[in-house]
Amino acid sequence: MSTNLEELVSKLESCVTAGDIEGGKTVLNKAKVALLTSDNALLTAQALECGVLLSLAEGDLEAFSRHMSLLLPYYMRDDVHNNSTTTSSSSSSRKNHILGLHLMHLLVEHRLAEFHSVLEVISERDASTSPFLSFPIGLERQLMVGMYDEIFQTPIPHASYQFFVDHYLQQTVRDSIADGMEVAFQSLTLQDAAQMMKFDTIAELKEYIQEYRDDWIIESSSSDSNAMESDETQQKIMFSPVETTLTASDIAANDWIQQSLQYAMEMERIV
Repeated sequence: MSTNLEELVSKLESCVTAGDIEGGKTVLNKAKVALLTSDNALLTAQALECGVLLSLAEGDLEAFSRHMSLLLPYYMRDDVHNNSTTTSSSSSSRKNHILGLHLMHLLVEHRLAEFHSVLEVISERDASTSPFLSFPIGLERQLMVGMYDEIFQTPIPHASYQFFVDHYLQQTVRDSIADGMEVAFQSLTLQDAAQMMKFDTIAELKEYIQEYRDDWIIESSSSDSNAMESDETQQKIMFSPVETTLTASDIAANDWIQQSLQYAMEMERIV
């Protein structure tokens, strides 16, 4: 059975390299059946790694998440993590690549607590020397300090990362910029907001507002309704006031004291 599984994993590797998604999915299903009777952790990890890469190539994020959840426990095992003697691509050599993709997924979904939990099990050496890991780590730092212009200038370490960059990273950047705009400004013109959020047209900005920021109010700075329709650059976004928590100075202390004294006097009369 081990020999059969080795052959299936070898075919899987070939499909991943050739970009044969349908062929790879067929072989992967056969490999999963063979895995049910196998205790070879390394081959199991390699098959799941191929499943992760095939899922991304197909753009199936749910399948990517399923394969990652199955794969991660194997990375904690010594017989997988330390083994580099296999003739095919070993799990240890691909581990940083797969973990980097996992970090990208967590980053673009704003799951930063999980992002930093994964970093805890990555060595400082790997984090600094592996381009697969340093890429998402660098992106997270750039997002935190607002270095948005530099985010898309960093070359990706592998084509498999392009899925997250094309479909999710830009949205993540725009959400971060939008959050900052709400705090920093009471209002902005549509033209300025579109430029800050990296939109090519005001129409794209309006679509974003309609889908993700329905609490933003678009108003015209002109009293002429025709001008509002003809010149979008004169329209402004009015941001909702940021909710703040109460501080000690916001509490009506005198009222509380007066009520407490009144309550004590009433109790004294009753006694």
